[in-house]
Amino acid sequence: MGAIYRREVGAFFSSSIAYIFLAVFYIFSGFFFTLNNIAVGSTNLSGVFSTLFFISIFLIPILTMRLFSEEKKQRTEQGLLTAPVSLNGIVLGKYFAALTIFVIAVSIIFIYGFILSLYGTVAWLTLFANYLAIILVGSAFIAVGLFISSLTENQLVAAIGGIVCLAMLFLIDVVASFVKIDWLQSLLYDLSFYTRYYEFTCGIFNLSSVLFYLSTAVLFNFFTVRVFEKRRWS
Repeated sequence: MGAIYRREVGAFFSSSIAYIFLAVFYIFSGFFFTLNNIAVGSTNLSGVFSTLFFISIFLIPILTMRLFSEEKKQRTEQGLLTAPVSLNGIVLGKYFAALTIFVIAVSIIFIYGFILSLYGTVAWLTLFANYLAIILVGSAFIAVGLFISSLTENQLVAAIGGIVCLAMLFLIDVVASFVKIDWLQSLLYDLSFYTRYYEFTCGIFNLSSVLFYLSTAVLFNFFTVRVFEKRRWS
């Protein structure tokens, strides 16, 4: 897994993907930081963290689109599958490489916190809880994007498919608001990615939400491994 991880991190930075991802992420997060905090003199970063959720929906599929689709398109997939590395190692190596880039991106929030601390009091404990929350969301989203990338050799299809899937996960809240059956509505809200994330932005730390995001990441990584198990023996 370590060799795959190092190769993929190197590939991110030797190509333009990591730089584009980080640049766009910083531009949008910086814009909302200026709008929600600097312009109004607020040290409450919950608004910025809320927007990071929506930024992630559109940017994470761009980060993950090439991870497996490019291998398939360039016909290097069979060499990868026959390498002396387990399928779990291959999938997790690529997964953690993408997660590393995402963590680098969201760590900009500490610079925002430092800037605000020069002018007021920052609730650092809440900031750390929100930081953990966005990383958990990112870990789940990256696993979904990785799974979509494993299904196609077209990077554009992988990116669009990832955006659609992540948008559908967000829209669970919208669907739930129209459901009139109490138990079904409650179930949909329990499956809601944004509702659970919003609790963190309000300073509510819920262990079940942590397990929810981690379980989603594990589940979709498992699905990706299964895709390649089937492909290896076909």
